[in-house]
Amino acid sequence: MHHSRDALALHRIRDTIAGIVMDVLMPQLGETVAEGKITQWFKSAGDTVNPGDNLFEIETDKVSMEVPSTTAGTLAEIRVPAGEIAPVGAVVAVIADGAGAAANAASASAPAAPPRPPPPRPASSAAPATPASAAAPVKLDPFFEVRTPARNFGPARLPGGTSVTPLARRLAAEAGIDLGRISPSGPHGRIVARDVEAAAGQAVSMMAPRPPVAPAAGAEQIKSLYRDVPFEELPLDGMRRTIAARLIQAKQTIPHFYLTADVEIGRLLALREEANAAAPEGADGKPAFRLSVNDLVIKAWAAALQRVPAANAVWAEDRILQFKHSDIGVAVAIEGGLITPVIRRAETKTLSAISEEMKELAARARARKLKPNEYQGGSSAISNLGMYGVREFSAIINPPQATILAVGAARRQAVETENGGVAFASVMSVTLSCDHRVVDGALGAELLAAFKGFVERPVTALV
Repeated sequence: MHHSRDALALHRIRDTIAGIVMDVLMPQLGETVAEGKITQWFKSAGDTVNPGDNLFEIETDKVSMEVPSTTAGTLAEIRVPAGEIAPVGAVVAVIADGAGAAANAASASAPAAPPRPPPPRPASSAAPATPASAAAPVKLDPFFEVRTPARNFGPARLPGGTSVTPLARRLAAEAGIDLGRISPSGPHGRIVARDVEAAAGQAVSMMAPRPPVAPAAGAEQIKSLYRDVPFEELPLDGMRRTIAARLIQAKQTIPHFYLTADVEIGRLLALREEANAAAPEGADGKPAFRLSVNDLVIKAWAAALQRVPAANAVWAEDRILQFKHSDIGVAVAIEGGLITPVIRRAETKTLSAISEEMKELAARARARKLKPNEYQGGSSAISNLGMYGVREFSAIINPPQATILAVGAARRQAVETENGGVAFASVMSVTLSCDHRVVDGALGAELLAAFKGFVERPVTALV
């Protein structure tokens, strides 16, 4: 039987005394995902399973998805019940053929029977399904769980291409040392443990005595401040934890600066109204598309990044990556947080194509059905709070990106005309957040001016 690469990642076949069984593994949804939560099972132990049947639904900090079976048989065992979290690679269920399922059922219905002596095995016997204590070494068996480390110390290769040994990654993480600032001395330009130890020694010797810093208040200390006030405790889910970690990283490591401009959008609104009025009818009698202001903002921002290519870039620790195309992430509010699906090559797409793709991505984002490649990457981003009446705000850059455009609400404002008179115009305030490591003040101003020009003369963004 032929299996796809993803199927092989989800299932593992093994031959036992009872017959052929297939372990169902917790899949990995994205390079940084280390665990997943099973939200529901669509099958129960003992149910018949066919290829393509959905077995369970998993949820990570970004998305949720249904995991199908790639084989036929009987769901002999569920090892991770709904509501529980399992590391990537762990066995969450077992699918058996007829013989294996019968053996499992027989063993379950006759618990009082004397245990059958196990077949002879090597000294490294099977590890239990539950994680062992950290004090004792875990003996792994190839027929049981693929164990995931309790902590991820970062990738084995830095963005610049430098390799890092596992021990060096662990030492750097524990000491809080930036691997991008270390000169490698190992074979083939690899960072090894002695490089990290040398960097740690230099950091200690360079540190001047500092006054003691009061530790941050813990949860119990904070709760004690409100002991006489009714409140409800809400546990953090994976998404909220990820958002907190990413925003702390962004504010602590990215040197932000902000540029704000008022943009007249009268022509843009007129173009939108004319385009929507001219939209052809679909098979259902409804307009084939309906453009939003945000669709035109995406197009204008993509064109601005093409006009100022030096700003269409991201920070990669020891270098800057400059992109040919404008891949625009658009922040979408979902229950419990937000996510930023990416419109790829936005500068090459028509307004109707951007509108349709944005609607489809936003709907799947709210259902947590996005694939990792649909929200990872991107050369810049847009966050629009105008629909909530927010006049202006400053958005936090999503690393490794170097820019994000915050879009406020449109308003009517008195402006001076060319002949010195006064007229009312539709105006929108936008604020550009820049990473000063990539975008200097003059470059950021040039980018914002290009965007302003495309919005105030929207036809120029379409040619």
